[in-house]
Amino acid sequence: MRGIFEDELRRLLGRFTEMGINVSEQIYRGTKSFIDHDRELATQVIEDDTNINDEEIKLEDQALNLMALQQPVATDFRQVIVVLKSSSELERISDHAVGIAKESIRLKGKLRDAKIEEEIADMTNMVRSMLDLTLDAFVKKDSKLADEVVNLNKQIDDRYRKIRQESLDNMKTDSKMVSGNTGYLMVASYLERIGDHITNVVEWIIYNETGKIVELSSELDSQ
Repeated sequence: MRGIFEDELRRLLGRFTEMGINVSEQIYRGTKSFIDHDRELATQVIEDDTNINDEEIKLEDQALNLMALQQPVATDFRQVIVVLKSSSELERISDHAVGIAKESIRLKGKLRDAKIEEEIADMTNMVRSMLDLTLDAFVKKDSKLADEVVNLNKQIDDRYRKIRQESLDNMKTDSKMVSGNTGYLMVASYLERIGDHITNVVEWIIYNETGKIVELSSELDSQ
């Protein structure tokens, strides 16, 4: 019976990792559609969000069935809880990627700023690196990567503030730039929130290893 449980748990953890990879791709494609002014790609990102929602539902069902039928011990129970909580964070990240794609459609043809768009692309790379690092920590059960994630999230917050200031300056200088720079503010805000959701996942990874709830966001605020 124990062997069956372990097999099912491995499948659950594998499905979660796959969901994380798919969400990372959503972030990339959502931002790419925005920077490339690609309405077709943006539409695909919006439509593909349904797949992410379905993945979360399947993960929840599998996790709840595992707890109900197999009666896991404390350490196994924590792993299942981590998947339940973290998959919810991934679903929210996908929602933000959809928000970026919707901005792509809204702003198509508007006056844009190539410098800020390059900064948004860099911010996206930081966010995806942060998510990749988190998924790696999940697979390896390595909570020691938390410091790296906190540092990346700080860089993301710094980049968000920089883009925000540049966008506001543009809007003050040229009224024709208001619409486009409002979009930059929205997209940068979505990416900043994604960083916070990823940080939440790392908190659950630490819980999985230690059994303790930590607040990495408070560590970030204190830096």
